[in-house]
Amino acid sequence: MPAALLTVETARHAACWPNTKPREAGQARAPVVWPAGGCTPTLLATVAWLVASSAQAEVDPAASVSAVGSVTTTTTGTGTTPSSTAQLTGELRLHWDGRRANANGVLARAQTLLPSVNASTPNNLLAEAELRFAKPIQLSGVPVALAASTLAWQQQTAGGAAASKARFNELNASAELDFASITAGKKVLGWDVGYGFRPNDVVQQELRRNLLAVMPEGRPLIELEHFAGDTAATLVWVNPQRLNTHEANSRGAGESALAARFYQRQGAADWFAFGRLGTHTGASLGAALAWVASDSLELHASMRLLQRHDGWATTAGADSRVLASNPWQQTTLGAANQGLLGAQWTGAQQQSLLVEYWHDGNTLSDAQWRAWAQRNLGLMANPTGLAAPGAPASARGGNLAWQATPFDAVSLRRDNVLLRASWQPERWTLSFDALIQPADRGCISTAALQWQGERWRFNASLRHHGGPASALVRQLPLRQQALLAATASF
Repeated sequence: MPAALLTVETARHAACWPNTKPREAGQARAPVVWPAGGCTPTLLATVAWLVASSAQAEVDPAASVSAVGSVTTTTTGTGTTPSSTAQLTGELRLHWDGRRANANGVLARAQTLLPSVNASTPNNLLAEAELRFAKPIQLSGVPVALAASTLAWQQQTAGGAAASKARFNELNASAELDFASITAGKKVLGWDVGYGFRPNDVVQQELRRNLLAVMPEGRPLIELEHFAGDTAATLVWVNPQRLNTHEANSRGAGESALAARFYQRQGAADWFAFGRLGTHTGASLGAALAWVASDSLELHASMRLLQRHDGWATTAGADSRVLASNPWQQTTLGAANQGLLGAQWTGAQQQSLLVEYWHDGNTLSDAQWRAWAQRNLGLMANPTGLAAPGAPASARGGNLAWQATPFDAVSLRRDNVLLRASWQPERWTLSFDALIQPADRGCISTAALQWQGERWRFNASLRHHGGPASALVRQLPLRQQALLAATASF
């Protein structure tokens, strides 16, 4: 499903101290215990094997049917003194996804010209089992923590056959040496301080704002981390197995890259600096700040400058000619910038208000979307300027269906405003958010309800795409989405 169609209902994680669980702003950090020992050839061989095996363990990552939740750096086995006790935990989830198709979307209009275009958005029922395993061991005198997280699921789509799949979300080993900690394998590693958008999440590149918050699929990586006092430095090689892969097969989060993060704590402020060097997108630099201004107010900001970026490009523009192949292709484009500003207020009764604005220079510009809309009108009208005069409706319908291709993007519009209100009375969480796109006054609104018990969690969410008929979000395949979910932890 295109990233732009997904929603989220998950609490915002503040900046995370490396090697600890996500903490709320102002919460004290747990002390770090450094075990003695050095890196041996046996450990290095194990590290190399884990990176290779975790890369091979990916099972159809593009086919994940679970919404990706807001999860930050995974911490199993780092920052603590290992013991001999293995830990086995997990979740069983059952959720129903209800979808209402958009009768006025670009795919629906294409279907009127070419009935074989699939504009349907069937409901589906999904059963998932997630198992997490952690085991500390001693390897040549070095404390090593093994971690694995597996996900298996079966999906039943209305009117379709059931499909079952499985994958590893994580499979890694972590060792704490005298000078640093080292992790190798498949791991979830989320960076940056935003809620709706994170410019500097350059390793995980997690999709934001999903209806159900679950653990995302990690990335194959090698991570080296050193920290002392109020500073920390992290160096990551993500997707090392794709170092020599052609750029057409390593777009976005699949690109092999070196990434670095530096952290500095100053009073109530957390400062971050980021860098990334991708095999085909080149260099990028970023910075972020999370500041607890008072007991009730937190401010955050993030920005990133990119030498090159992956994005959609078309050979058609506003031209309404009928083409023989899809004019939209992912390609390597030039320089871009991304930025975010946000503020969150929390009241004494556990009520919260969040406001964020972000600019995403990696997506299509307003001028490109206007050309896109102009081409749509031309294909529907069948003008005399067609490359093949009298082109059949089926050819025009196929070309119009291709116009839905650039919907698969992190952000649809470059400029976005997110408003979110929530209230947490004891075990309940009630929330409402609205993602507003000022360029055309489109709005994606989400209402959500959650009840959290000791072992059970129940979720209900409803999302609606609104705004003027000409708004971009009104052209998406879906008009409404609903979710009902039950989760049992063990």
